Amino acid sequence: MTTALAVEDDRYALPTPTPRDPVVLPHRISAGNRHPNSCFRDLIWSLAPLIDNPSTKLTQIRWARCPAELREQVKVLAWVMINGELRATYLRTRGAHARARRSAVSMGGSVAEWILLARWLHRRGITDLAACTHDDWSEYVADRRAGGSPRKRIARVLGQLTSLWAFDQLAGSSIGVIQPPWETEGVDNYLPAADGAGSGENSTQPLDPKVIGPLLVWAIRMVDDFADDVLAAWSENRRLTDLADKPSDGSAGRTALTATLLPLIASGAPLPTIKHHSVDALARTFVAATTGASLRQVDWFNQAHGLSALAAQRPGGCPMRVPVTGMIDGRPWREHLDFGEASELMRHLGTAAMIICLYLTGMRPQEVQGLRSGCCPDPEPAADGTLGRHLIRGHHYKSVTDDDGNHISAGEERGVPWVAITPVVHAIRVLERIVPAGELLFSAAHHDFTHQRGNHGALKNVGLRYRIRDFIQWANREAHRQGLSEQVVPDDPHGAVAMSRLRRTLAWHIARRPGGLIALAIQYGHMRTVLDARTSSGYASRSNGGLHSVLDVETALAAADTAAQLRDRLAAGEKISGPASRRALTAATTAPRFEGRIVSAQYAKKAAKYLARDGLVLFDNPDAMLICVFKHANALCDPDPDATAPRQDACEQGCGNAIRSDTHARSLRERANERDTLAACSPGPLGARFRRDAARLRAFADTHDASARTAGELE
Repeated sequence: MTTALAVEDDRYALPTPTPRDPVVLPHRISAGNRHPNSCFRDLIWSLAPLIDNPSTKLTQIRWARCPAELREQVKVLAWVMINGELRATYLRTRGAHARARRSAVSMGGSVAEWILLARWLHRRGITDLAACTHDDWSEYVADRRAGGSPRKRIARVLGQLTSLWAFDQLAGSSIGVIQPPWETEGVDNYLPAADGAGSGENSTQPLDPKVIGPLLVWAIRMVDDFADDVLAAWSENRRLTDLADKPSDGSAGRTALTATLLPLIASGAPLPTIKHHSVDALARTFVAATTGASLRQVDWFNQAHGLSALAAQRPGGCPMRVPVTGMIDGRPWREHLDFGEASELMRHLGTAAMIICLYLTGMRPQEVQGLRSGCCPDPEPAADGTLGRHLIRGHHYKSVTDDDGNHISAGEERGVPWVAITPVVHAIRVLERIVPAGELLFSAAHHDFTHQRGNHGALKNVGLRYRIRDFIQWANREAHRQGLSEQVVPDDPHGAVAMSRLRRTLAWHIARRPGGLIALAIQYGHMRTVLDARTSSGYASRSNGGLHSVLDVETALAAADTAAQLRDRLAAGEKISGPASRRALTAATTAPRFEGRIVSAQYAKKAAKYLARDGLVLFDNPDAMLICVFKHANALCDPDPDATAPRQDACEQGCGNAIRSDTHARSLRERANERDTLAACSPGPLGARFRRDAARLRAFADTHDASARTAGELE
């Protein structure tokens, strides 16, 4: 017997659909959505009318997979889920994350599970959902567990099965689905044993440093150095393709074709070829365009002289008359640009821009996929002529809901724009040369250079994963071709380079700056990042250490780099001053020098141990123009009890951990001169403030000059 939910306002109940009813009722479709709607009677339902996120695949439900005896019942409940919403009384028992309506992708996943249940019931001779007993529920879940699915996946299955019962309560004529037993008994008995994996940490692995380094080098090189050549090659490729499609003037084309190809055939020289399904084939379009012959004449000549077989034996290039301007190590990266590689290079150019945007902005993949041309305008100059930072305005999608807490597929514009550094701006400018104004930067239609299929929305995750794989393979071939074997992108120990892993590979140079974690929190859209990840959130963490294990490695490298630079300055005769000078000298002379080498995966533990040497680790603070020889007991920046690094955004003058070098003193005076310049063109109170600041900075420099000592004097 069905356990009824609390009776509320009839607005929750939906009538039984008729065969001609639309799958998605009009009030559930956003104003800008133009995707065709399906009818209830159709065997394929499109959920595209519910999808406004350009990065989301247009989901379909294929009812042919559902047994005919149970199909109508499952279709009715699916229709109710698509168009209805769960009762408020039901949601109040489900926790803070419960939603009256889910995304189209989530709905599609639920229906897929319902179809699996229907197939399971059908194999047991059950042809009515109302006949599914508590024992049937339990046995089905046991079978799903037997497949080896993890606890998290089975928990999702339980939720999807529960929704079958919940939406039956909203149907105009209830089918009679009984309440699953885990709703009254609790879910623990139906889930696999906990294995510790569900700790709340993000299990996405950052990229290995030896992978992200050369990968980013090749991505930036493609965008900054090769983009003009690639775009010019693609333009010429399109021109030649259009030319080949035009009718030939007859005899002149045949004459030119004969004059061009017969000498190559006779001499045994390579023939113009392209790769077609990994096989060398005659470049008929290129031949037609460069000789003035028609494609039909090229095909006739091919048959008459057996060019297909000869081309496979003697493959040659299709050089285009496009100047090569890109350079590697002071030499052109190509002798010529080839007709056959133009589409591949364009594909790699778009992929390189994606890699740069993902890694150097902290955006989620779907946020990058949702960017449009014009999202990053050049900043307007200020009154003093200085330019502000480039900002990226776009949509975010995660956890975007309406006033009732329901998922909004279209997302919303992010309240705080992303900051774009120079490589990102260059990548966006290149993408804006590929797509029309106002179009998605990664429009699937405009980035399909080979097939021109006019696909919907942005490039999807699966396709982009393959593009990143192909880009790495191309970069490695190019590295060997250019004699740059040290720039080969190696295999990552944790598998394929997925887009989400680029975001997870934090920009450590941001984190190490004063206030760096706050900057990361704003850029990544997670204010929880500001908190100590060892004792609070699991954001950006992973099972083998979390965010701070990543930052520990980079912080240790930065500290060692600071020590090496100070050691070099002292060796060159510079002096240092400050209460921690002797400790700084000891730290500088005992710190390891890394020389840019790649550290091993086990370095996280060594990094934590290195940072734990209280009083012997150097932290450069360029904003305060000093070095902190961090000793917890002396620190005036009020570090946390277990902190192994200073709070560089709270640096206090007069701290017992501070030292300055002659280089810092020069920087102080340069900063003081800048303040004087500002004071001269500022109104009274503000000008006075700038002058006081300049005097204070010069006083710090004078104090250094008066007390500074060489390394020899400190020993």
